[in-house]
This record gives sequence, C-alpha cells and structure tokens, in this order.
Amino acid sequence: MGTTNFKSNLMALQDNLLNFAYMLTSNRDDAYDLLQDTTLKVLDNQDKYAENTNFKGWVFTIMRNIFINNYRHNARVATMVDTTENLYHLNVSQDSGLVAPEGSYTAREITDAINSFADEYRIPFSMHVAGYKYDEIAKKMGLPLGTIKSRIFFARKQLQKRFADYR
Repeated sequence: MGTTNFKSNLMALQDNLLNFAYMLTSNRDDAYDLLQDTTLKVLDNQDKYAENTNFKGWVFTIMRNIFINNYRHNARVATMVDTTENLYHLNVSQDSGLVAPEGSYTAREITDAINSFADEYRIPFSMHVAGYKYDEIAKKMGLPLGTIKSRIFFARKQLQKRFADYR
C-alpha cells in the first residue's frame, strides 16, 4: 500500500476510531487523546503493516493495545506502597467518604428493593448483577435482546428513583 493510500485509509477510519475510543474511555477528552496516540503510532509503524492483512483490524488492535497499556500504567502509578516505619499509612483509618452512617444504605435495603420488582424486571436485573451478559440472559429467558436491555434499564431507573433521597 502506498504512503498516500495508507494515509487516506487511516483518515477514512478516524470517525470509527473516535467512536471506539469513546467506548473504551467513556470520556470525550480521553477519547481524543487515544485517537491521537493511535494515529501517531500507526503512522510511525507504517513500515510494519503487512500488505495482505486487514488494515482496519490492524489499526483497531493498535488502539486497543494502547488503551490497555495506558490503563495498566495508570493502575501501577495509582498503587501506593507504604514504606513508612510501622506501616503508618496502612494503619491510619481511611475516610469512607460518607458524612454519617445514615447517609448510606445497607445491602439488605437494596436486596429488598430488587426483590420487590415484578419477576419480569427482577430476574433479568439479578442475572445482570450476577455477571451474566445481555445475550446470555436473553437466551435463558427466551426473550429478544432489546427486551432484556430495556427491562434492566427500567429496573436500574426504579432503584435510582427509590434511593434518590440518599444522595
């Protein structure tokens, strides 16, 4: 692929890449940064692109790898190692962020709220919270994927409405 064709193919993917970056980061500014990093890395590694491979897949893989590497780096940087004598920082009580105990709600209250839902909302929401993916829930319940997504959405909205006074 010639240099001009390579760059034009890369430019044609910018909108798709931005959408993918936004999906990964959930932040507009971070998505633009990821898009810029990916574009630069693709241009720097143009000579490593093999002619008969999927260009779009190659570029998206680069973006995904940059995102993963940045995530791992940020996780390492955020880790604090206590090197003080007697592990002073580890023994200091941590602020929970709650002003008072009555400012939070218990797992029992949340469970009771979920159990009060009609089965059509409670079952898919409980499965989702347990870690099932939308398509797995749809298959198990024999319902369309869109129905499952909307029921989980409405269950979530009901919980938000019920616990709105805790904010």
